[in-house]
Amino acid sequence: MTARDISSADGLLELAAGELRLVLAPAVGGSIASFTRRWREGTRERELHWLRPASADGLATRNPLAMASFPLLPFCNRIRDGRASFEGRHIRFPPNHPAEDSPHPLHGIGWQRPWTVESASGTQAVLQLRMEASEAWPWAFSARQVFSLAPAGLTVEMTLANDDDATMPAGIGHHPYFPHHPGTRMTSPTRAMWQADAEVLPTGLDSGGAVPLLREGAELAALDLDNNFIGWERRTRIDWPADAEGPARSLLMEAAPPLDYFVLYCPRGYPFFCAEPVSQCTDWLNLAGEYEAQALGGTRIAPKESLGASFCLRPAVARP
Repeated sequence: MTARDISSADGLLELAAGELRLVLAPAVGGSIASFTRRWREGTRERELHWLRPASADGLATRNPLAMASFPLLPFCNRIRDGRASFEGRHIRFPPNHPAEDSPHPLHGIGWQRPWTVESASGTQAVLQLRMEASEAWPWAFSARQVFSLAPAGLTVEMTLANDDDATMPAGIGHHPYFPHHPGTRMTSPTRAMWQADAEVLPTGLDSGGAVPLLREGAELAALDLDNNFIGWERRTRIDWPADAEGPARSLLMEAAPPLDYFVLYCPRGYPFFCAEPVSQCTDWLNLAGEYEAQALGGTRIAPKESLGASFCLRPAVARP
C-alpha cells in the first residue's frame, strides 16, 4: 500500500516537505501511518518507505500494531500482571495486547485511544489526548504530539501532563517499525542490555552480547532480540543497502532526554524491526527496590506539571 493510497482514506492527515511525506492516523492511537520519500526517476514516480507502512486492514480495523509508529504513554513496555503501587495509589491495569493472551499489559494507554487534531498545516500537525483517572491508571492526564516535517527529516515532540491532584509516575516514548531488508545494519551505542525471560520481563543486566555488537554496528539478520537497553547515547543509525526498493540509504534517529533508554525488537526472519526511544525500562515500578534508578528510568510528574520528550528521524540517500 502506497502513501498516496493511505492518505486518501478518511480521517488521515498528510504532511509534505521536499521529497518527504508523512501520513498520520489520529484515530488509530495517534499513530504514524507512513513516512516516505517520493521522487521521480525520469518519467517514473518512485516511493521509498522509511518506516514500515500501515496495512489497509490495520487502518480499517484501527489496529495500532499495524501502524508505522505509535506513542507510548503514560508508561512504556510491560507492567508485570498489570499490578503496581505508587505513593498510595494502586495500578490495576487489565491485559491489553490485541493479538496475544498475556497478563502483562504493555505500551500504556495512548496507543489504544483515538486522538483529536488540535491543528494541522502542510508541514505540521498537533494531536491531543485527554484521559480521566480509572482503576487501570488512577491519575487523570493529557498528552500532545507535535509532528513537524522538513525536507531534512521528521521531528516528533511529545508532552505528558499530570491533570490530577497527586504525583503521577510516568514513562514516555514512541514505537517505530522499520523495514528489515537483507543486509540492513544498525549502530546504536548503549551501556547494557536487560536480559529477559520468556514473557519479555527483565531478569538482569548484561554488558556483553548484543551491546558491543550494536555499538560497532551489526547486521540485524544475526540478531533475535526483544530487549531493553540502558545508557543509550540517544543516537541510532540504520543502514540499508541498494536494492529493488531504492538506492543505498540510511536513517539517523536522535533523541533528547529523558529518552535515555532504547528497546530493540528484532525477531529473526521478520520483514520489520522496532527501534524505540523510551524514558523507562520494562516493569520499572516493580523493580524500583531492586535496582538503581539509573538502570530503570521513569519519572514523577507533580500535579499540574508535565513531562516533555522529542526525537527526530533524519533520512539520507546515497547520491550517484
